[in-house]
Amino acid sequence: MKYAILGDIHSNLEALQAVLAHANEQKCTHYVSLGDIVGYGPNPKECLDIVRKLDCPVVMGNHDEYCGSVLDLTGFNPMASEAIKWTRDQLSEEDREWLRNLKYSRVVESFTIVHATLDLPEKWAYVFDKLAAAASMNYQRTPVCFNGHTHVPVAFIRSAMGIQGGMYTKIKIEIGKKYFINGGSIGQPRDRNPAAAYVTYDLPNNQIELHRVEYDFRATQQKIRDAGLPQSLADRLEYGK
Repeated sequence: MKYAILGDIHSNLEALQAVLAHANEQKCTHYVSLGDIVGYGPNPKECLDIVRKLDCPVVMGNHDEYCGSVLDLTGFNPMASEAIKWTRDQLSEEDREWLRNLKYSRVVESFTIVHATLDLPEKWAYVFDKLAAAASMNYQRTPVCFNGHTHVPVAFIRSAMGIQGGMYTKIKIEIGKKYFINGGSIGQPRDRNPAAAYVTYDLPNNQIELHRVEYDFRATQQKIRDAGLPQSLADRLEYGK
């Protein structure tokens, strides 16, 4: 049983298609989504349809919540607000209802998935450091939890020696330790690497691996411009920021 962990797709169809093709090559048998399927990018409907057809466990992201509702956008930066308003118009009421009904966190097999944090998942806080990771780990009931939201792949590991955190490529799960792992972003990486990021979790072998997948980001950039979305949303794809 091998899972593909899909995080922060953000309506980027080209990136999602490339990642799914790569996951197939990796012989993934199952999928989960860490939320923010929509928002920012030019293909919200298409990406949502693909994830729904996967029929996999999905948790709600903040963009999913706001794109699926008519909640006030106070607090969002103007760029994100404009993209959310545009995305709302691209989705059907049935699509928006599906997004609204997503859970904030879920347990899948022997691991947990959440978009932001486990302590207050509905508040959309970020986990950038060991202190924030510790707060979530206090609510973590499984050895492994995957999250997204920051668009930066980083792992925090709690052992008898305390919590250590940093970038990763491969992680071997060990008994007695707790892992809080950000899978990075498929649709809008922010770690200065424009390649789409996703994680595989090989349960029988207790192996987690981060993958980077090249995709045609220029096609996505052109779609963003054609849709009349902010130019900055197109520009950032080239630089992974």
